[in-house]
Amino acid sequence: MEVLFGVLGPVTAWDGSGSAIALKGPRHRAVLARLIVARGRVVPVSRIVDDLWADPPSDAVGAVRTFVAALRRVLEPDRPPRTPSRLLVTEGPGYALRPAPDGVDAWRFEQAATATRPPSEQVKELDEALGWWRGPAYAEFAGEPWAHAERSRLAELRLHAVERRAGALMALGQAAEAIPDLDAHVAEHPWREDAWRLLALALYRTGRQGDALAVLRRARSLLVEHLGLDPSPMLRRLEEDILRQADHLELGHDAASRVWAQAAEAYDRSVSSSARARLESTVGILRNLAVTGAGGLVAAREQRMAAITAAEELGDAELTARVIGAYDVPAIWTRSDDPRQAAEVVAAAERCLARLPHEYEAARARLLATIALESRGALSDRGRAAAREAERLARGLDDPALLAFALNGAFMQAFDRAGRAARRDGIGAELVDLSARNDLVNYEVLGRLVRLQARCALGDFTGADAHADAADRLAERHERPLVGVFTTWYRALRLAASGAPMAEAEAAYRNAAEHMRGCGMPGLEDGLLSLALLCLRVQHRRPAQTCPGDWGPYEPWARPLLLLARDRPDEAAEAVRDVPEPPRDLLFEALWTLTAQAAIAVGDHTMMQRAHTELAPAAGELAGAGSGVLTTGPVSHHLNDLTTALRT
Repeated sequence: MEVLFGVLGPVTAWDGSGSAIALKGPRHRAVLARLIVARGRVVPVSRIVDDLWADPPSDAVGAVRTFVAALRRVLEPDRPPRTPSRLLVTEGPGYALRPAPDGVDAWRFEQAATATRPPSEQVKELDEALGWWRGPAYAEFAGEPWAHAERSRLAELRLHAVERRAGALMALGQAAEAIPDLDAHVAEHPWREDAWRLLALALYRTGRQGDALAVLRRARSLLVEHLGLDPSPMLRRLEEDILRQADHLELGHDAASRVWAQAAEAYDRSVSSSARARLESTVGILRNLAVTGAGGLVAAREQRMAAITAAEELGDAELTARVIGAYDVPAIWTRSDDPRQAAEVVAAAERCLARLPHEYEAARARLLATIALESRGALSDRGRAAAREAERLARGLDDPALLAFALNGAFMQAFDRAGRAARRDGIGAELVDLSARNDLVNYEVLGRLVRLQARCALGDFTGADAHADAADRLAERHERPLVGVFTTWYRALRLAASGAPMAEAEAAYRNAAEHMRGCGMPGLEDGLLSLALLCLRVQHRRPAQTCPGDWGPYEPWARPLLLLARDRPDEAAEAVRDVPEPPRDLLFEALWTLTAQAAIAVGDHTMMQRAHTELAPAAGELAGAGSGVLTTGPVSHHLNDLTTALRT
């Protein structure tokens, strides 16, 4: 039975059917609240005693244990006698509460309030999340010092969420809908200058310039007279801009829509519906669409092959080369989102190459880079040869965008063996430098993510942190929401690799998976959470999880360890013998370490020797960390395990 906890109001708990659980007296609730504040960390009994009583009674420790026992009975009524609790656990000197990552309303609210979403999704998500509040956070513990910081943090987060919702409404062109809530918001929280700014802007965008100026005057009066603060430069500039009706105050969404509509109308008038230029324009739109978010990426992928087929039907090799090669969308993940389409694109590019004259070097380089990208993870040498030739041609031409495209192909093919993180780091460094000098934003983001992955593999988390932060800044400035998927996963990996408690790392991975949901990248999403949790357990020398999981394409490498965890060694030995060669991609070392540990457990010396041979070149790296999403720990540890097992 899954238990949900509520702290956005009076502290409460609900069972799996949504019914409130009777939590006994105020001390029981205080213990529960204190453990929720700790977010899964152990709170020593002595600390709980100090927090519950100003002058503890002589039997305070026994009383706390009584409270905990009573809580366990009501929170896990179906737990068999004398079996340890899996929810309110005893660890070392105290207790910890370990609900599911979404098992506390405040945790879910924090995720909703900080997530990057398209405006329409953000409004919907924040509407729901703000509805979870039933009163002040930890309402009955307002005077308790141990609750003060968390209450203040959640209250600030709620105010921020209200303002983010208003901003999202305005981005959708719904300024009028934002005004009532903002008006109430500033009345209750007059020190929130960003709220005053949003309200004045919303009024201006609904044609109420006088009301907008009156709001800013009211803000100045309240800030100066009641709080002793001068308005910030931001508010002063806004007042000046409203007075002169500055163009930039017009809603970007409306302005962009108008420009788009006018340009599209002009294009339709001027360019014949049968003109070949329409195909090239379509690919340009698809390329831009692919980096706008999940929906755009899926739509671009769906239409890409149709554009290529239409070009081929016209029988023009140069046009086909431009249509195929123009889709230079940076790629960071080495498993294709649509393997069938990838094969079709490669086949079309090969057909075009065979027909295209050799003097068209730039077009040939783009076709070769496309082959290198779409052949990611393949065991054949064609992708690597295409990457080398594309890079050679690109370096001979004065075209920074073409060289960046070719370097992306070189990155995708830099997995011919384990231990290639330094090579990929060099590619990433060149991409960052090239892109910064030539204003290639998408490729600068790619270079940062490539370096993030490589520095992870090399154990340089300080360097990886810097690249993650830089990628996030670029993504925010240039509206690239998919970047956050990778940086969120990185921060979960960072936590796991730092030796954090397993429960904390697991929660971070589950949060990353939730953030990734519906990202439009099935090649990344399928099976990744289950694999990450398995790798975490291998890193901590724990048996594999036995609960059902979505393993996606990683099931063959997980199966032996799953069977061992279920005490089925004979089947596990057979599964080790049948395990396939891992794809040569970002997870190559991680999958080999899973096979290595399973082979050691079942005594398969042949597979142990193969694993040792494959992993040896990566002896100085963290296994799997080059993916930027997970790790099984240092490769050297696995090599030591294999060496010891082979000797015996």
